[in-house]
Amino acid sequence: MDVLTEGLARTAHYIVSEDNPNRCREQIMIAAGSGLLTAGAVLGFLLANQGAVTVGAPAFTGTGNGVLTKAGTPYGAGVQEGTYRIQLIDEGANAGDFEVVRPDGAIDGFASVGVAYDGEVKFTIADGATDFASPAAFTLPVTIADPVSVGKYVPFDPDGTNGSEIACAVLYEGCDATTRDVRRTVTVRDTSVQIDVLSWPDGITDDQKTAALASLAARGIIGR
Repeated sequence: MDVLTEGLARTAHYIVSEDNPNRCREQIMIAAGSGLLTAGAVLGFLLANQGAVTVGAPAFTGTGNGVLTKAGTPYGAGVQEGTYRIQLIDEGANAGDFEVVRPDGAIDGFASVGVAYDGEVKFTIADGATDFASPAAFTLPVTIADPVSVGKYVPFDPDGTNGSEIACAVLYEGCDATTRDVRRTVTVRDTSVQIDVLSWPDGITDDQKTAALASLAARGIIGR
């Protein structure tokens, strides 16, 4: 005998009650890479974030043959696009202090030979056989790509850092956004929803779920 199974996550199945549907729902874009989603999936909204950062190869001018080596992750918070200038301000035998200047002209900090520098850019300058002498300087070019998928919705991710960690909507109808953006309807306000049929990411904790439900409630999506 053939056994047929039927998914219960039908369109709008999670809704207990809602105000005017024209106000409670919106059409939005689900970002490609979100995968196969069912109605009732809790969503986050991708905020204006920073695109991929690339720190290029250092260049050196002046006297000295020490080497600047970038850190494994060669940039920190607030990194700017443009060229960082790392210029010698105090020379010495097997030593030296450098001023790190940001692309906007502001001083980022001061780096010493042999000490890891931890600023908007991250690196270590090693001493060479020939000591550094003024006007020795390194430059580090930084490029920042355009942000990806800003303004689109993705599955809620409590560990995210790009807006996906803020629960703000519930998917009204299922979709497959594995390889392409998909336009869909979502619940965004003034709706009571059935908590036990909402769809959450694997591994979510009770505390994370409670926080997400509070975030939804702040937007008028009330769990029952």
